[in-house]
Amino acid sequence: MAKKEQYNAEQIQVLEGLEPVRKRPGMYIGSTDTRGLHHCVYEVVDNAIDEAMAGHCNMITVTLHDDGSVSCEDNGRGIPVDIHPKLKKPALEIVLTTLHAGGKFGGDDSGYKVSGGLHGVGSSVVNALSSFMRAEVYRNNKIYSQEYKRGKTMTKLKVEGSTKKNGTKIIFIPDTEIFDTVIFSLDTIMTRLRQQSYLTRGVTVAILDERKDRPEEDQRHPRLYRFHFEGGISAYVSHLNESKDRIGVPIWFEKETSDGCVEVALQYTKSFQEHVVSFANNIHTTEGGHHLTGFKAALTRTINAYARAQSILKEKDENLSADDVREGLTAVISVRLKEPQFEGQTKSKLGNAEMKTAVETVVNEKLAEYMEEHPSEAKDIIAKCLLASRARLAARAARDSVIRKGVLEGMTLPGKLADCSSKDPAESELFIVEGDSAGGSAKQGRNRQFQAILPLRGKILNVEQARLDRMLANNEIKSLIIALGVGIGDVKDLSKLRYDRVVIMTDADVDGAHIRTLLLTLFFRYFPEIIEAGHLYIAQPPLYKISKGKDSRYAYTEEEKGDVLRDMGVDIKQEDESEEDDNGDEILDGAEEDETAEIEVKKKSSKASLQRYKGLGEMNPEQLWDTTMNPDSRSMLRVTMDDAEKADATFTTLMGSEVAPRRKFIQTHAKGVKNLDI
Repeated sequence: MAKKEQYNAEQIQVLEGLEPVRKRPGMYIGSTDTRGLHHCVYEVVDNAIDEAMAGHCNMITVTLHDDGSVSCEDNGRGIPVDIHPKLKKPALEIVLTTLHAGGKFGGDDSGYKVSGGLHGVGSSVVNALSSFMRAEVYRNNKIYSQEYKRGKTMTKLKVEGSTKKNGTKIIFIPDTEIFDTVIFSLDTIMTRLRQQSYLTRGVTVAILDERKDRPEEDQRHPRLYRFHFEGGISAYVSHLNESKDRIGVPIWFEKETSDGCVEVALQYTKSFQEHVVSFANNIHTTEGGHHLTGFKAALTRTINAYARAQSILKEKDENLSADDVREGLTAVISVRLKEPQFEGQTKSKLGNAEMKTAVETVVNEKLAEYMEEHPSEAKDIIAKCLLASRARLAARAARDSVIRKGVLEGMTLPGKLADCSSKDPAESELFIVEGDSAGGSAKQGRNRQFQAILPLRGKILNVEQARLDRMLANNEIKSLIIALGVGIGDVKDLSKLRYDRVVIMTDADVDGAHIRTLLLTLFFRYFPEIIEAGHLYIAQPPLYKISKGKDSRYAYTEEEKGDVLRDMGVDIKQEDESEEDDNGDEILDGAEEDETAEIEVKKKSSKASLQRYKGLGEMNPEQLWDTTMNPDSRSMLRVTMDDAEKADATFTTLMGSEVAPRRKFIQTHAKGVKNLDI
């Protein structure tokens, strides 16, 4: 019998200082991927924003340096540098090297009535996860500095000169031992800083990109951005509705309560989706919380009360539902409170129950006042809600029909679905393909055990411009909903999803891209839970089959095509001349060096044939399996919701009813389009 291991005091590990952060970084910043990397920037910026909310700062500058470091400088009061009476260390050092130390915990005289960043917690966590950090404090007409490494103090606090400015500058280099990537995205940081600028009226936030080698997606942006919005969250709502057909102007109100400050801006549009975002002390509460619950309850109650008082709703009429009054609504709810209780270290949900009552009271009072003072705008809003109510009743009948159809058909499921043998969702995957031709190849090439195929006929309805009742009348969408098994509307249940992977597999041409966009719009608007849970993918079929002699390879991008050709001994020179064989495939033959020849072949008399796949149906079942469906060799893109706000704006622009924003988008991005099939 094996000897039992002793369990005593020696096995108890004590992590000192910031060691717990390095041991379990995900507990403090959510993850160690690109989201966690950018969360470090947000923590440092949040401290500067807190100074601005306290009225001590009106300028914040974030700089991406060429050496991989990031700096954030504000013109606030500067972190104190005097010696702490108990710990006998400079306050700056304590703040940056100790968890739960900072000016946000000090009581009424601490200088922070409200705060979003946790200062000592946030900055010290960033310090722990940085291979280098330097703090500069401009205070008392002096420049103070101190340096740190992986959470430990490397130099004593010293005075480096004199200055007339006040503030704090934090510079850090993320630790490659911790993070999967240390490449910052200007686009991601810019989105966050713009948001913070809207939420903090009167502050200017700038971002400067000094990197010589910028990521490709950042190269389309200027190196310097400045954000300053006097309109605050009212301007934010206007920004969110920029591409939408709006009803009236944004409604804005603000009020101090005994529990904190409540600020709300809202505007209705003629679209069918709601877009409500909430913040607590400038922290984006992505999972909502009591402040959002209070807003929704008050909105429904106030609109119904006004409609009854004006006899728009008669006694026999049922009340407008919560969904009715939020259809087409864009709103920003921002609350500021002294002691926020966030669920989780990354602060995604507000847990202060008192904020439900506070928000409810303010919205009831202020929105009722607005509607009394603006009867014309109020009637437009009620008319929009009534239209939504009628559509909801029609949609309910259509939805019930879809659900009944799914139940009655049982295991036969819809139309042309070729289901898999496995009944275990964890190993099953559904390929959504366009047309019978691609569907036929996919059905023959698949692994029947775990792969299901659903061919769609033509292009599905653009749900961006259609309500649920019209959407459910579309047979292709109806078939997809039944195949997924999760239901639709207020009866959705993600646990009933029949496939762990839902894969959009369309042709690599313009029509295929359009169908893919229509399907993505459907999932984004009506099944965001599937995207958020990581179940939605986009297949990556090859663009080319390249053959030379007995050597055949596939290329998935134009760049890969060039690499394969060169590896075969073929040099691409130009693409304006080519032969075609009897099958319509290009023959790349460059036996002689010629300025106008498409390619030059290093070995005389050698040939290569290039087949461009414009449709999945052009591949035989074996080819489709090998290149696109075989889990051992395929490449798929997972669809994520990392930036839902930006995604919402893009879907509205591209798929909405407003033409001008779409034209502007196309003109802006036209030069970046490669290999457009016309």
